[in-house]
Amino acid sequence: MLSRPYEEMEQEVRTTGGGSGAGGLRAAHSSVCFSGALIDGPRIQQLLLHCAAALESNDVTLAQQAMWVLNNIASSQGDPNQRLTSWLLRALVARACRLCGAPSATPGAPPPEQRAVSVTELAEYVDLTPWHRFGFTASNAAILRAVSGASAVHVVDLGVTRCMQWPTLIDALSKRPGGGPPALRISVPSARPAVPPLLGVSDEELGARLANFAKSKGVQLEFNVIGTSTSTTSSPKEQDLASVLSDPAALALRDGEALVVNCQGWIRHVAPASRDAFLGAARALGPCLVTVTDEDADLDSPSLASRIEGCFNFHWILFDALDTSAPRDSPRRAEHEAAVGRKIEAVVGEDDVAGGGAERPESGARLAERMRRNGFAGVAFGEEAAGEVRRLLSEHATGWGVKREEDMLVLTWKGHGAVYTSAWTPTNQL
Repeated sequence: MLSRPYEEMEQEVRTTGGGSGAGGLRAAHSSVCFSGALIDGPRIQQLLLHCAAALESNDVTLAQQAMWVLNNIASSQGDPNQRLTSWLLRALVARACRLCGAPSATPGAPPPEQRAVSVTELAEYVDLTPWHRFGFTASNAAILRAVSGASAVHVVDLGVTRCMQWPTLIDALSKRPGGGPPALRISVPSARPAVPPLLGVSDEELGARLANFAKSKGVQLEFNVIGTSTSTTSSPKEQDLASVLSDPAALALRDGEALVVNCQGWIRHVAPASRDAFLGAARALGPCLVTVTDEDADLDSPSLASRIEGCFNFHWILFDALDTSAPRDSPRRAEHEAAVGRKIEAVVGEDDVAGGGAERPESGARLAERMRRNGFAGVAFGEEAAGEVRRLLSEHATGWGVKREEDMLVLTWKGHGAVYTSAWTPTNQL
């Protein structure tokens, strides 16, 4: 059922016939209504790009016509293209309402309310697909190799999944042959990207749980929270995310520790203009390894049409994969799709990201260029790391795969790149 603004929009288009481009949009609507087979990705993408072009040229009438047609295609319970379109349409409507100075009213059911989840629920969320655990597995393999002879290890955890990566690393360190496990220190910043799902456990309690787990494995763990000016419950400012490594005193670096900086889904939340400075700060710490895991997409174009095209082509991956992972009424599935929807709203809704906070991922290839430009050299993944990833993927749907691209490992879905993991060391340490 259409919301009230959409009923009014449909009536206006039917009555006035709209402005330029109305004939093509009406024809597209007729095709969609009478031939479900024609609801394919290229047609939907063309309509989305029509709408983006209209919004960029401030042609609200043409944008309304495109949205009217898209609203007849979009469905929160449909196929992957239809579900993805419903989130793109929601973001476009919100942008159009801001352009018109009107209150935002979006079609379809409201997104699931963000709530604080338990550690068990967060684990279930992470386990639904290999989207996150791929990066955990690949980067942990690189970390274990880099610290193989160290008696003390310090991991600076710049991640968005609240330390879900570390139990596996702790377990692996406990089994390290020759001399027993190293002393382990993990430092996390108190400011982090506000990425759902939100964990209803404080950093201190999380650290205590990890320490108890490490003790049960015979690993000595020290857990530290790096204080910043932004609390854990507020939306972090870009300068906080970009500068968490710029104060070595706050990190309390110690002689004899092998330092690892682990960036998992972090860099895409730092404004593009600040990323070189962020990496420069990481290099200045003298780490033995910097790992970067992120989504393999370029969504930072100043062009709205380019960002929408990128969203449609990239975010389709997870919507399609979720069809094989969980039933439509699964709460974990709903949370995954709502999380993607919020990413889309951030990418579609704002053009100026100089202030930071909005997600603007860049592909693994572009990240590699940035790393080399900032004095890092890639560390190749061995066959052992690739084998660990393949074992992980064997627990999931057959559409998932892994491929190597230069020094990176890339998680794929039906051959499409989804998430990359890369490992780096300062060039003066090679």
